[in-house]
Amino acid sequence: MESKRLKRLPVGIQTFSEVIDLDCLYIDKTEYIWNMIHLSKYIFLSRPRRFGKSLLVSTLQAYYEGRKELFKGLFIETVEKDWTEHPVLRFDMGTAKHCDKEELLLELSNKLTRYEAIYGKGAADEVKPNQRFQGLIERAHEKTGKKVVILIDEYDAPMLDVVHKDNEVESLRQVMRNFYSPLKYSDPHLEFLFITGITKFSQVSIFSELNNLTNISMDEEYAAVCGVTKEEMLTQAHDYIERLANANKWTDEETVRLLAQQYDGYHFTWPSPHIFNPFSLLNAFARKRIDNYWFASGTPTFLIEMLRKFNVVPTGIGNMEALASDFDAPTENMTSITPLLYQSGYVTIKDFDSTTLLYTLDIPNGEIRVGLMESLLPNYVNMRKEAGNTTIAKMYRALYNDDLDEMFSLLQAYLLTVPYCDNANSEGHYQQLLYVIFSLFGRYVDVEVHTPTGRVDIVMKTAKALYLFELKLNKSSQAAIRQIDLKDYSSKFALAGLPIVKVGINFDPERRTLSDWKILGAR
Repeated sequence: MESKRLKRLPVGIQTFSEVIDLDCLYIDKTEYIWNMIHLSKYIFLSRPRRFGKSLLVSTLQAYYEGRKELFKGLFIETVEKDWTEHPVLRFDMGTAKHCDKEELLLELSNKLTRYEAIYGKGAADEVKPNQRFQGLIERAHEKTGKKVVILIDEYDAPMLDVVHKDNEVESLRQVMRNFYSPLKYSDPHLEFLFITGITKFSQVSIFSELNNLTNISMDEEYAAVCGVTKEEMLTQAHDYIERLANANKWTDEETVRLLAQQYDGYHFTWPSPHIFNPFSLLNAFARKRIDNYWFASGTPTFLIEMLRKFNVVPTGIGNMEALASDFDAPTENMTSITPLLYQSGYVTIKDFDSTTLLYTLDIPNGEIRVGLMESLLPNYVNMRKEAGNTTIAKMYRALYNDDLDEMFSLLQAYLLTVPYCDNANSEGHYQQLLYVIFSLFGRYVDVEVHTPTGRVDIVMKTAKALYLFELKLNKSSQAAIRQIDLKDYSSKFALAGLPIVKVGINFDPERRTLSDWKILGAR
């Protein structure tokens, strides 16, 4: 039987006109656009990278350029009657990543030059970027007779990669603040201003005195303005679900469950629909394989550096409670890693307590958990990433085959090859190492789990068993098992519905590896 012809998937395509012209799958977000332009004249939206912000900006550009033909069959076609064309000045600051101050000034100059070729250059005293920007806005209005639309995509890109370097970020922030300064004087010339970014820098530090900027990042009405909701996926992408299921010999229901486990879980307010990472979802459909696409598209160097700066251990990421003012907050004066983790998409909202106004934040899904742990693994094995990944894969195979002795033998041999680590003489170091490794297995894992009589060092859940780990340093695995029994840790998990396996592990701080282990329970 001939397979159904599906529309092309817009993997890597961020230009709305190209998506439409190539007849690609487009999840209709134009109702959100219609609501936005009637909500406020000045709007800011924060979303993680590769979450559809640039496509949204491109769609706004096409709308304000009056390109009615591109919107055939979309929501906005049913409500827009005038299709007035406005001059649009779009600045994609993503091209200014990894720039120093001089390179950033040059990049801004090049962007302005492109529009000056259309609307004319100003007087000789228009030299600095802010002066040229101000003149450009006024001339575009005067020349066309229509107010100007300004779209700024990834406004924070120049600063984000050096957010952990105080001197450098301040220098670049000064340049950007100066460049954006004409916006506060240009109200009579502006029709609409839309700004996107990942992080939320304070308006005082970047958009000086632009105090009428409406931040819709946590508005319930715009929770799904970027990303793909479960409903959108099931209705507008059902054929791709079916194709992915057939390619992997899964049922449609199993495929949806696996996609949700890997890519779903984002909430940018509460209550919120379930939102999938669009970049990863489209890649999974296109390649007919569920994998870690979002993390593979870019190493979060700035995040790893900030985790080090704030001394955040792997177990400290996620499962936290915070007020909105603590995580949806400006990042330049952070006192914790939480705002950066949330705004960058490494943790998301999972619950909200209306009594205390506390939000529960946690890692969104399997892709982010595994990607984060892979990035953090070199901190515990001194950058021997390739050998570490190979060992972890073999350890997972041993666990899958219920051979924990083989799993720990592999880890023991591997750690003997790892160069000296400063923290290898602490129990906490090995607890974090095992947490990272077990998380890479894609299994539920938690540390310091409270029971009525004490705390279990590590709890790991698989499809076959619930493992209780007690760690000791320079003692014995038998001593670890005795503690599990003495404090009766198992009773807390009696109703888990899984066989309980008790695991005692002893580490040798001199050899910096496991010295012995003992396993009791279902094997």
